[in-house]
Amino acid sequence: MTRIAPLSPESTDEKTAATLGGVKRKLGLLPNLITTLAHSPAALNGYLQLSESLGGGRLTARQRERIAIALAEANACEYCLSAHTAIGKGAGLDAHAIDQARAGRAADPIDAALLALALAVVQSRGGIGDADLAAARRAGLDDGQIIEVVAHVALNVLTNYVNRVAGTEVDFPRVALRAAA
Repeated sequence: MTRIAPLSPESTDEKTAATLGGVKRKLGLLPNLITTLAHSPAALNGYLQLSESLGGGRLTARQRERIAIALAEANACEYCLSAHTAIGKGAGLDAHAIDQARAGRAADPIDAALLALALAVVQSRGGIGDADLAAARRAGLDDGQIIEVVAHVALNVLTNYVNRVAGTEVDFPRVALRAAA
């Protein structure tokens, strides 16, 4: 049930309406997450800027989507799970890879290490132990990748929590959470 309704671009100020128009031009649609974030132009712009910056980082689109899927499942965010399953398919993830990401696993050792680290960061609320960090490094992650994973965790926690607080209506093909299945 929606607890914070998405805004229409017409009901926002001129600058926010322009931002929403830019998102719609870029994506071809205006997801409910974006119009819900529009209640706070600062939060909307912060999300868009961090997302854009991380999109130019070292992690591939497939790696970013694996992390987003794993965190959506871990944080029980059906909106993000549905959105990132669709986006992940567009990035080339097949049904098996998506299923594996939901379980925090991947066949590729680097991808598996990225997921393990992201989930450890979420589960420990950032307080990972030395063993988790050492495992990430043994798997081949360098300090830049480790920091980038933490940034992706922050981005995904923002959207997971906004959607859970707002009760954002899923406007992607719905994917049920495992815990709810």
